[in-house]
Amino acid sequence: MTETTFNTLLTQQIGNEFAASQQYIAIATWFDSQDLPQLAAHFYRQSVEERNHAMMLVQYRLDRGLEVVIPGIPAVINGFANIVEPIALALAQEQQVTGQIEALFKAARADGDALGEQAMLWFLKEQVEEVASMSTLLTIAKRAKDNLFDIENFIAREQVGDAGGDTDAPGAAGGAL
Repeated sequence: MTETTFNTLLTQQIGNEFAASQQYIAIATWFDSQDLPQLAAHFYRQSVEERNHAMMLVQYRLDRGLEVVIPGIPAVINGFANIVEPIALALAQEQQVTGQIEALFKAARADGDALGEQAMLWFLKEQVEEVASMSTLLTIAKRAKDNLFDIENFIAREQVGDAGGDTDAPGAAGGAL
């Protein structure tokens, strides 16, 4: 199979997903250092989810007989001034990933790659949930202001972004974590 625009973007997206995973680890450890265990656990789970997304894309390339290249990732942000900053960063990251997945879908369509187009449909659905849950979390964090127990209790009670296992999710190379 030849290297199309879609396939080039797909390799880049593997790196984007790994970068998102690393950024979520940095956010999680910052929350851990602030003694906010619910927020930390939420972002550790988000990190694993993003890693799994990268591995789903790797598996897709393997299944299509395409070379797999794991791109490097840029440095992550590790320090934040307040509880809102890392959540706002996470929302911006999810919005950016949504744009990247939309570009992948459009490239697959332009390349006449029906299988690539179909593969991106699950990721598009996933991004709706990701942006919505991060938007909610940011709203709650802004409302909580300095009462960090409110946001911790909200996360524990509502399990934001934890929809359980998606049985329609693509397989991940090496198995999902």
